[in-house]
Amino acid sequence: MAGRQIIALFGPTGVGKTAVTIALARLLRERGEDPVAVSADALQIYKGLETLTGAASPAEQAELEHRLLSFLPISETFSAGRYAQLAHAEIDELLASGRRPIVVGGTGLYLRAALANLSLQPPPPPGVRERIAAAVDERGAQAMHAELAQLDPAAAGGIAPTDRQRIIRALELLEVNDRARPAPILASQPVSGETTSSELWTATTRHPTQLVGLTMERALLYAQIDARVDEMVAAGAQAEVRAVAAQASTTARKALGFDDLLRGDVDAMKAHTRQYARRQLTWMRKLPGVLTIDVSERAPEQTAQTILASLAPE
Repeated sequence: MAGRQIIALFGPTGVGKTAVTIALARLLRERGEDPVAVSADALQIYKGLETLTGAASPAEQAELEHRLLSFLPISETFSAGRYAQLAHAEIDELLASGRRPIVVGGTGLYLRAALANLSLQPPPPPGVRERIAAAVDERGAQAMHAELAQLDPAAAGGIAPTDRQRIIRALELLEVNDRARPAPILASQPVSGETTSSELWTATTRHPTQLVGLTMERALLYAQIDARVDEMVAAGAQAEVRAVAAQASTTARKALGFDDLLRGDVDAMKAHTRQYARRQLTWMRKLPGVLTIDVSERAPEQTAQTILASLAPE
């Protein structure tokens, strides 16, 4: 039925989102539904980084259909705006066919992009970001910030002269916008892949949605993160990264642990993953209308039962 409620599952890396999603899918099938997982992860989109990004395994995908996983060549760049278009199409098709979408992931912007209509900028033409990044590397971030200040003082004023990534984004957006209209961007406008905070933290969604956030006692979460990193390395994550490093795009290289494993620094990957989990938890606390479930002492099946009980009656 077209009005079926979406289930959106968010939480930090290592909290066990995939296990809960599969347990929930089993319960939904027991009551006659046909669920499908839709990934809301910014890096699980890449084919060739499945081990590093913790994408659902072939066995897990055999048990529950997953969409928007491992579909993009490692050499391509990507954006939240492009993801939103794909996710909306997948979700709308599932609802129209009477199936239950379970949007699951740990990238907060992608989760909101899947569920709502955000003012996201379209992706830049191929090569623009790479060319600007090369110029920043050659001339230095401060010199390129000075150039940005001449082109758009308002945008430069909101960016530190040493913030390489945001300088690249601002110059990229300025060039993309100038192709359509010769007007400067403003510091208040979203750069590529970003949106305004007022859109991110409203409860508005495209379809009725039950938003669930999984959390865990901090020490236990960190222990699980460290164990998960060790499992990834044992499963070949370092070899995976080395195999694609020469072809990887700037966005693919943002995968958590990519550069750490290229250097062979597993401890750094663990530390960066714990830091990222803290940011994910901060994001989750800002999400409006979220049902928060502490899974520290709960099996995935128990959490799935709680989610099922929270759904609106049909």
